[in-house]
Amino acid sequence: MNDKDKELFTFMSFKKKGEKIVPLFVTKINEKFIIAVYQGTISKYDILIRYRQKNENGWSNIRTPKHIHWAVDILIKMHADKSKTQEFLDFLLNMWDEIKPIRSAQERENILNIKYLSEINQKEFKEFEDLGKKGEYSIKFLILLARLLMLQEKTNLETAYMFKNLLEALKKGEDIFKIVSIATHRGKK
Repeated sequence: MNDKDKELFTFMSFKKKGEKIVPLFVTKINEKFIIAVYQGTISKYDILIRYRQKNENGWSNIRTPKHIHWAVDILIKMHADKSKTQEFLDFLLNMWDEIKPIRSAQERENILNIKYLSEINQKEFKEFEDLGKKGEYSIKFLILLARLLMLQEKTNLETAYMFKNLLEALKKGEDIFKIVSIATHRGKK
């Protein structure tokens, strides 16, 4: 690990109940985001996802991404370019179908590899790059965040469906109440 990587790991570490929590994985995205993955507590291979966002005052505090955050960003992108956003949602739905839960330390190590994560969706990073200019989040950040959230959800409950339900509601153009309800876990199951 080089000095820059060590700095990122230190920058993304935090304390919880007096214990220092150090990430398993950290990467900087587009010089605007830093995303980190930590050992979660729900299951043996559970992952916890946190990020920082650069703003006019420097870097934000460490944040936990919520489904409502990226869903609102997708709605903004949808308003700006409906057709391209629909294609992007199709891509995310296909990714959902392909993602498998993490079931071993080796799988987790392979998946949380910067080379793997930065190369797996190169085509889509380019294809949807212009869409990233609308809304808050870049496409690279959204794709990586979506992949990690899908892994997290499926690892903790292989039959999980909330993420997919939200993608489908966004794709169908459901009303804002339904989308917010699903995104905030208050939707009808």
